[in-house]
Amino acid sequence: MPGLALGIFVVAFYFIATEKIDKVVTVLVAAGAMTVLGLTPGSEVFFSEHAGIDWNVIFLLLGMMIIVGVVKQTGLFDFLAIWAAKRSRGRPYRLMVMLMLITAVASPFLDNVTTIMLVVPVTVVVCNRLRVPAQPYIIAEVLASNIGGAATLIGDPPNIIIGSRAGLSFNDFLVHMAPIVVLIFAVFVLLTRFLFRRSYTYDPARVAEIMSLNERRAITDPALLVRSLCVLALVVIGFGLHAVLHLEPSIVALVGAGVMLLVTRADVGDALREVEWPTLVFFMGLFVMVAGLVHTGVIDAMGRWSIEIVGDDFYAAATALIFGSAVLGAFFDNIPYVATMAPVVEELVATVPDPATGQALWWAFALGADFGGNGTAVAASANVVAIGIAARTGHPISFWQFTRYGIVVTALSTIMAWGYVTMRYF
Repeated sequence: MPGLALGIFVVAFYFIATEKIDKVVTVLVAAGAMTVLGLTPGSEVFFSEHAGIDWNVIFLLLGMMIIVGVVKQTGLFDFLAIWAAKRSRGRPYRLMVMLMLITAVASPFLDNVTTIMLVVPVTVVVCNRLRVPAQPYIIAEVLASNIGGAATLIGDPPNIIIGSRAGLSFNDFLVHMAPIVVLIFAVFVLLTRFLFRRSYTYDPARVAEIMSLNERRAITDPALLVRSLCVLALVVIGFGLHAVLHLEPSIVALVGAGVMLLVTRADVGDALREVEWPTLVFFMGLFVMVAGLVHTGVIDAMGRWSIEIVGDDFYAAATALIFGSAVLGAFFDNIPYVATMAPVVEELVATVPDPATGQALWWAFALGADFGGNGTAVAASANVVAIGIAARTGHPISFWQFTRYGIVVTALSTIMAWGYVTMRYF
């Protein structure tokens, strides 16, 4: 049975990667096959976040999509797009660095998905204004988001799971994760100069036209903008205080969406049309597929096999966690992957006599899982959401177009993280 579940997953992943069949159709057929064959925990897939659909992720996405849909009606994204284009003077690399920096700074304090849903629409507008392809900018922002989000407890969903399981605080993540994240991001900014060099086109005539625009005229409804930004600010504060308030980020997002519609009196139909329904369905199908691997013991067997190999060599264990999580996290969405592997890591940490070394294993696990999120187009929630928005706005990004950049960045960041763990903890 484990072999059958793994086989279905591999075949589905092949069709997702090659795009021979629509990815939503692929995951629905694969999830249905696993369910019919009894490879999933039956109806439990609707109720267990560790062995089924993680509704916290789904409803977080839904709530934020509605909020962004309302904010979009104010003209704010056009304002920011013109502002960014003018500040960069239309220079492609300078514009990309500016957008990546905004993304990376926001990601540690918002979750990656929220950041991407706010930044990508701006990127699409500015690229349309400059008549340059948006795909390289969107890919760079997603990669920057996954790097920057690793710095804090709330920046990347896997960190929330790890922090809860290991008893690690916001400050713990800031002290141990932020230093290497800053260094990797700096190297990544330099790397993008070469990764996307063929995409840096400059049209002086088009830039001159942009420079003549007044960005303030892009705001179509100032009153609506003020109300929507007030609600968005409260949602962001709610994300930051979710541990204190004992509310899941998904609840904060859903309540925020409801308040946004109530306060702004925006048309509900217009707001719902901005929701990326195919993306939500894709996630649900993907979660069910991963549930099949969890239920049949495939992922657990991989984890325990890794523990048996490293034995009591905890440096080898940290190395295996970094590189193993980066590789596996690149092929299985890193949220269900971390949720599944966290108990295995906890069991390993329990065998470590030195608490500091045990905590180092958690950091190795977090770094590998977070940076593995850049590995492929389906490795992290932010990747899938960004690709969905890009397709909807006329800038489609294929699986391999994203992945060929993501693999390079993942390899570099993982090796740097391994060096950091080695020097700091061993």
